[in-house]
Amino acid sequence: MKKTLLAVGVLSAFAGVAHAQSSVTLFGLIDEGLDYTNNVGGKKLYALSSGDAQGTRWGLKGVEDLGGGLKAVFKLESGFDVNTGKLAQEGAGFGRQAYVGMSSATLGTVTVGRQYDSVVDYLAPMTANGNWGGGMFSHPYDNDNTDNTFRLNNAVKYTSVDYSGFSFGGAYAFSNLTHFAANRAVSVGTQYSNGPVSLAAAYMNVDSPNAGTAGAVAIGPNGNPDGSWTANRQRVFGAGIAYTIASATLGFAYTNTNLSQPTATQYANFAASPTLGAASSLKFDNYEVNAKYQFTPAFYVGGMYTYTQATFDGTPGGSAKAKYHQFGLMADYNLSKRTDVYAQGSYVKVASDSGIAGTGLEFAENPDAAGPSSTSKQFMARIGIRHKF
Repeated sequence: MKKTLLAVGVLSAFAGVAHAQSSVTLFGLIDEGLDYTNNVGGKKLYALSSGDAQGTRWGLKGVEDLGGGLKAVFKLESGFDVNTGKLAQEGAGFGRQAYVGMSSATLGTVTVGRQYDSVVDYLAPMTANGNWGGGMFSHPYDNDNTDNTFRLNNAVKYTSVDYSGFSFGGAYAFSNLTHFAANRAVSVGTQYSNGPVSLAAAYMNVDSPNAGTAGAVAIGPNGNPDGSWTANRQRVFGAGIAYTIASATLGFAYTNTNLSQPTATQYANFAASPTLGAASSLKFDNYEVNAKYQFTPAFYVGGMYTYTQATFDGTPGGSAKAKYHQFGLMADYNLSKRTDVYAQGSYVKVASDSGIAGTGLEFAENPDAAGPSSTSKQFMARIGIRHKF
């Protein structure tokens, strides 16, 4: 009897240790606000909107210590609309992230599942929308995915440990089709942050985004495209820098997006040019400057300006350009460690060549707006509240 009690006691002790070395955390964020857009299809719009500054979500994340500096990790993260209760990310149950993997204290982390690409991980934090501003400040049509419009399905991802401020990583997303190259993706990125300076660069290539319901960037459960564009190929590369001086942070980011034979987009009513025909390629060059000033630990103001040049190359030959000017301003005040209130605004103006007319690219549209303007200008403003748990 004594031996039995001793054995039970020893097993209970080991169970307690194992439990202490494992954890599962419930987390989430609710972002809700009132939007005003001066022109959506020719009319003003006032609307409640969820997840503009940051995507509304809830999730579970866990870690189990396996010993020797090795851990098992997982994350399940679901986006939703707080106004309707509907799932975001085209109705996917865990549309933001869903992965499992292994982490080493010295070798880095390998995870498998639906995950962020390297542009989002490394380069986006150099932009206003990928850092403090949210989707209202993303580049036209989120052409470079710095606002995380899409994630990578079927992805194997590696993230290095931090080497005195230097880190790097990459992801390969399978097509899951017998045609191996159809709708696959690869991305790599790096970042260096030490003292007042942060530097980042990233590259991503997606073959046939939105081709079918399987693959790296695919049609979602609701039948809508998950990615920004439907094309033969989407390639993105860019770099950025941020420098902090006392309470001020100044940043610059450049990204280039090259779309081969684009046919559709989530945003503008994209179409062939009446004068240039279907697009053989569509290129975006985005130049962004941003600044943020932390007046107090609880209050900051941020601003940004982006100049984007889009080049439309027609199938028979010839090209046309559209130039986008975007200005953004945001003020944020923390009521507590978990709750803040904010106000933000964005103005977009488009100047275009005559060959762009009829493609849909000539109309201004903020990616957070409910639809494109009927003109080359659009203004959008928002007041919101955000709570993290």
